[in-house]
Amino acid sequence: MKIKEGFAKRNIAGSYIVVPVGSAIKEFNGMITLNESGSFFWDCFTKDITVDEAVALVTKEYDVSAERARQDIEKFVALLQQNELIEA
Repeated sequence: MKIKEGFAKRNIAGSYIVVPVGSAIKEFNGMITLNESGSFFWDCFTKDITVDEAVALVTKEYDVSAERARQDIEKFVALLQQNELIEA
């Protein structure tokens, strides 16, 4: 799965903000604020990867169990899917 094209993530004054660009502006009206781990998850899903691959990346980067990483990633992916921001 992968985040749809048309979104740009920026670090503004220490906060990670995602905004639609180009034609995505017509489909998504707003912006997304991410914390540090959300920003890392976002970066993971800018590539076409599986949840298992994302878990491996997170556990390599952070001192967190695979179980906790999977729970957090699955919540993140569910939010992306609810807002129609991810391709299956």
